[in-house]
Amino acid sequence: MIMISGPYRSGTNDDPELIEENMNRLEAAALPLFRKGHTPIVGEWVALPLLKLAGSQKMGDALWEEIQYPTAHRLLLKCDAVLRLAGVSKGADQDVQIALERGLKVYYDLNDVPNAER
Repeated sequence: MIMISGPYRSGTNDDPELIEENMNRLEAAALPLFRKGHTPIVGEWVALPLLKLAGSQKMGDALWEEIQYPTAHRLLLKCDAVLRLAGVSKGADQDVQIALERGLKVYYDLNDVPNAER
């Protein structure tokens, strides 16, 4: 499983259209990773439904802080690598740091991700 990390909220000033563009960039890497034989995961795929269930009212509120980054950190315990997409992102930088501390591979270009052994 490879976590796709990159800007989600960063640089958007919480503009929903810019956040959607960032999410589209994250998700655009998922199918190519899948076709290389990996299971892609984007932290927001898990965090966003949890945030809704918890009643988070806006990005950055207390529930957001409780759930958003910790979700990615817990997912990283199950991942084999991280694909770090370009762009400024505190959360993605934290993902990379955790991955490196755990000895996981970190890729910065989709083309560098090898095909999985099947």
